[in-house]
Amino acid sequence: MTTSAAVLCQDFGMAAATSRPGSHGTLITVAPTGAEHAKADVPNLPVSLAELVSTARDCERVGAAMIHVHIRDDAALPTLDLGRLRDTVAALREQTGLIIQLSTGGSVTDPEEDRLRALDALPDSASCTMGTVNFGNDVFLNRWEFIVELHKRMAERGIVPEYEIFDIGQLATLRRLLDEHGPPASGHVHVDLVMGVPGGMPGDAETLVAAVRALPAGATFSATGIGRTTIPVMLASLAAGGHLRVGMEDTTSYARGERVRDNAQLVARASGLARIAQRPPLPADEVRELLGVTFRN
Repeated sequence: MTTSAAVLCQDFGMAAATSRPGSHGTLITVAPTGAEHAKADVPNLPVSLAELVSTARDCERVGAAMIHVHIRDDAALPTLDLGRLRDTVAALREQTGLIIQLSTGGSVTDPEEDRLRALDALPDSASCTMGTVNFGNDVFLNRWEFIVELHKRMAERGIVPEYEIFDIGQLATLRRLLDEHGPPASGHVHVDLVMGVPGGMPGDAETLVAAVRALPAGATFSATGIGRTTIPVMLASLAAGGHLRVGMEDTTSYARGERVRDNAQLVARASGLARIAQRPPLPADEVRELLGVTFRN
C-alpha cells in the first residue's frame, strides 16, 4: 500500500493491513455483460458462451483476476438457467485462471428461487446484495430472509460471498448479518460498493469515504462506478486502498462521445491506473489467498 493510501485508510478508521496477502496490489474484477443492456443496442456485448470465454481470456491477459458473470439465453436475454450456468462455470474454469463469481441478482424480475439455485453451479464466489434499492425505473428486491438464505447457502457450499452495497445504509444490514449469522466460511469479508446507480448512492469521493468508514473491521472492498462515475470511483477507491470492478455491465462509454471497444479496454485502463497508484494488478492466485477462495476441480 502506498504512503498516501495508508494515510487515507487511517483517516477512515481502517488498518493499513499490510500483513494481508495482496495488500500491495489491486484486485481487478471484470463484469462483462450484466442484465441491463440489450445486444441490439450494444452489438459488442458478449452474450454467448464463446463470446464470454473469449472476453474473459482477453481481460485476464491485461490484468483481471476475477470475472462477475451474468449469462444470456439463445435470444440474448438474461437467464439464470442452471444448466447454462454450470456450462459457463465449467468453460471459464477450463479455459482461464480467473476467479469465477456468479451474480445471484440476475435481472430485477428473476424470482428468489432461481437466484438461490444459481449457487448450485458452484462458482468460486457469488454476489450477495445487502438490501432493496430503486434501480432506475425498477426495484431490485432483496428481502432480509432472502439475504440470510443466500449467506447460509454460500457457507454450506464453500462459496465466497461478495457483499454488494448499493446504498450506505446497507452496510448496517451487513453488520447485522455478520452479528446474527456469523462470518462467511472463508472467514474474510469482502464488499463491493456499487456507486452511481440511479436510486442508489452517488459515485463520488465523499460518499466512498463515508462508506469505507462504515465497513466491518478487517474487511476489504472493491468499488464500481456506473456510467459517468466510472473514473471518479476508480480514482477514489485506489486512493483509499480499495480494489476495482469495471466492465460493460457498468458502462458502455469509454470517454465522452466514445463507445467502449471491448471489456479488455476497460480492464487495461484500470490496470494502468492501479500501476500509477503503485498498486499493480494482483494475479488470481494472490486474490484467492486474499479472499479465501479455494480451488475447485
